[in-house]
Amino acid sequence: MIPQRYIADAFDLGGRALHVQPLGRGLINDTYLVTTDASIGGHAVLQRINRRAFPQPEMIMQNLRVLSDHVRTRSRSNDRPLRLPKILTARDGKDFTLDAEGGFWRALDYIENSATFETVTDLKQAEEVGAALGQFHALVSDLDPKRMHATRPWFHNAPHYFARFADVAARATDQPANTELSRCMAFADAREPIVSVLEAAKQRGELALRVIHGDPKLDNFLFDTQTRGIVSLIDLDTMQPGLVHYDVGDCLRSCANPAGESPKNVADVHFDLDICRAMLTPYLAEAKAFLTSDDIAYLYDAIRLISFELGLRFLTDHLEHDTYFKTEWRGQNLHRATVQFQLTANIEKNERRIKTMIANLSA
Repeated sequence: MIPQRYIADAFDLGGRALHVQPLGRGLINDTYLVTTDASIGGHAVLQRINRRAFPQPEMIMQNLRVLSDHVRTRSRSNDRPLRLPKILTARDGKDFTLDAEGGFWRALDYIENSATFETVTDLKQAEEVGAALGQFHALVSDLDPKRMHATRPWFHNAPHYFARFADVAARATDQPANTELSRCMAFADAREPIVSVLEAAKQRGELALRVIHGDPKLDNFLFDTQTRGIVSLIDLDTMQPGLVHYDVGDCLRSCANPAGESPKNVADVHFDLDICRAMLTPYLAEAKAFLTSDDIAYLYDAIRLISFELGLRFLTDHLEHDTYFKTEWRGQNLHRATVQFQLTANIEKNERRIKTMIANLSA
């Protein structure tokens, strides 16, 4: 194991690294908070990028550079700007460093006096998330997606995930009898007809590729600890060309389920319509300048599909004995899949209400 303190010393952090401790609840990368002896801003974020998830992590850093340059030119004096993570260069001038085992490390500035949340605590918080996501999409709406690398080429491609699930399920002959697993498998198989809805619309030219965040779940929004306003949108590793629907669906999947992603009682999982409305109202206000009527028409499909897609990914990883998502116990990915499928079912139950809400808010 490479000592994180040694890796931190490879970066120009504005001061000497004093100690390093784990940071956040991410399921993919290893993230640490570095405390330095700098008199101002005495912290930095150190991350080891998961090469299994991101085989070419250099592309992530190149995307971040393109984004930073673009956003700088789009700053509007009367807007509340989102502060995007600043790259801290290594002492050799590069945006990253490699350890002796080939591990890929990068350092970013740490935004002081900020906090993340696992679940939405009130509607004001939901409004902040919707506004911030809309602001991010507006800022990059004129950034040519061809300038961005696809750091995860099949990310949010539901037909790809379903094909992989079907292949893994056909080979998973070593799974013990399990009622929860049987229910999840049946739930997934029954929804094969919906997996192509967004990709098919893209192929028909109804939906256009844009630059997206890729993973705008609640704990990737940083809230100011005093004002409670959002000051940053972090974890931009999955930023790449995609459909804004992926972001909207993923954000609502994360925020509009008050029970969270790992509740003890799956029956508590539901799609909160008030949170959905609180988020979509400011989001659509920010995004109205670039969203088309076709974009609006597919929002419900996105909300339904992305929660199902994540459940499908958790289920597939369970069948493969937890090789992708971090777990603390065997069966955790199956539980995560059950939660997302319960959320999907509740979204389906409220289809008419969600569609009516979207129509009214976008009128």
